[in-house]
Amino acid sequence: MRRKVASAFFCLVFAAVLLTGCGSENVVVSNQNQDEAKVNMTFFGNKNEPENVTVIEEIITDFMKENPDVRLSYESLKGAEYFTALEKRMAAGKGDDVIMVNHDTALALSQKGQLADLSQLNSIDSFTDSMLSQMEENGKIYWVPTTVSAFGLYCNEDLLKEHGQKIPDNLKEWESVCQYFKDKGITPIVANNDISIKTLAIGEGFGSLYHEGRQREVFAKINNGEEAISKYLRSGFSLAKRFIDQGYIDAQKALTTEKTSDDLEEFVTGKYPFMLTGGWAAGRVKAMEPKFAFEVVSYPVRSDGTVLVINADTRLSVNEDSPNKDEALKFVEYFTQKDSIQKFADNQSSFSPLKGGSPSSTEEIQPLVDAYQSGWNVIGSDSLLELPIWELTAEATEKLLSGESVDAIMEWLDNQQGSVK
Repeated sequence: MRRKVASAFFCLVFAAVLLTGCGSENVVVSNQNQDEAKVNMTFFGNKNEPENVTVIEEIITDFMKENPDVRLSYESLKGAEYFTALEKRMAAGKGDDVIMVNHDTALALSQKGQLADLSQLNSIDSFTDSMLSQMEENGKIYWVPTTVSAFGLYCNEDLLKEHGQKIPDNLKEWESVCQYFKDKGITPIVANNDISIKTLAIGEGFGSLYHEGRQREVFAKINNGEEAISKYLRSGFSLAKRFIDQGYIDAQKALTTEKTSDDLEEFVTGKYPFMLTGGWAAGRVKAMEPKFAFEVVSYPVRSDGTVLVINADTRLSVNEDSPNKDEALKFVEYFTQKDSIQKFADNQSSFSPLKGGSPSSTEEIQPLVDAYQSGWNVIGSDSLLELPIWELTAEATEKLLSGESVDAIMEWLDNQQGSVK
């Protein structure tokens, strides 16, 4: 039996999504006979791209070699469809053993008592203090990150050089380069309908809080209603509005541009000097073989420098009601050991959340590595903030791209903040 599991192969199956009626579904299964395993577990996640699934497959394979009595299958959905399906499954009592969560879903599911406490995992002490501050909640841990993702400004180095422009180091320089290309009839920035605008707004709006070390104090006041969230996000969304009004971002086009798919296709045409999206897409952009050199830098939104927006990402949780909870905990512990984390983080052009973890070797994101180690860092969906910030800022982004005023959007945000309390 051990021999058979050790040689088990995995296959990737692409099928229509029945739960949501759209998107694509990936299922990774082993050729091990289900009847031969004493424990059959399922793992549901939103990492859907073949290159990501390949690494997950390798980690699952290695885990099963060490645990031959366990059969583990991985199923994935891409984007928002995943979180919709996850909510439905958990609400119906049909949640998988291991799941991927983000800030908002972890907040909702932990409040309902649906996530197991992971604080006793042997790998917990390996996480950096910064990550532990995000994970711990009243002495318990309901999720663990497998990467630290970063958001960046993709720069077409060849196009900039051709026009005598340079990669911007601050807001004044960025606006100057954007205006130059706008005057040439070129829309400067490729933006998508989700993470582009909201991470720009969060980075600019919360930047000084993190630099001054005041985020814990301020987020506590926002949580209990002493301060309005608009007080801090107004400047970020105002900056985004200015970029739209100046023609640096095409709002109507951005509304229908899907993240790390449509935006990448636009950028690799070589027609645009900049793109705002996740740094983890650098490997994908490179694989698309653009006919130009590019580099990914942190957001030049300060008068005297830049801000790097990061997230504790690809978060794993265990279903509290799982009939295989002990084995599920064991798998999460295995996934978060150093070798597995490093393999997974490097695959996604991201950083390791572990002490002493090596940054991604992807050449194009090395400026983000430098910024991460020594610059202004802002956590995009900080766990200290007890609001579904990722979802709220995504909706605010849609409103902004649809033409609503910053005042109206800030009023809406404050109302949403009040309704959560």
